[in-house]
Amino acid sequence: MNDKPKIVAGLVAFLVLATFPIWYALGFASDIDPPELELPEDGSHCIEDREYMVANHMDLLNRWRDDVVRDGQQYYTSTSGEKHVMSLTGTCMQCHNNRTTFCARCHSYADVQPVCWDCHLESKGN
Repeated sequence: MNDKPKIVAGLVAFLVLATFPIWYALGFASDIDPPELELPEDGSHCIEDREYMVANHMDLLNRWRDDVVRDGQQYYTSTSGEKHVMSLTGTCMQCHNNRTTFCARCHSYADVQPVCWDCHLESKGN
């Protein structure tokens, strides 16, 4: 018996199926631009620089949660040396006070469902 054609066909089918996500993403990737965010008008700066916050805000908030709940720490010292209370609603939401026009736009764009609001309550009007 000569099974060479079956083996080759099986390998080709495997390679097509294994690389399908890559080809699909390359062929059908959308050109949707990231959302425009409403930045705080009265805030001159965030606790860290913009690039850091865009890339790492989720890690920072998780670290804050652990430090406050598990270790009892209350203050965060930024790279500039400023001290901030580690609080989503008390620090972050003071400037970024509209979850719909700030948080939700990026989270929808990135298709993530943060669990922040499982415990934290929004201020009235947000």
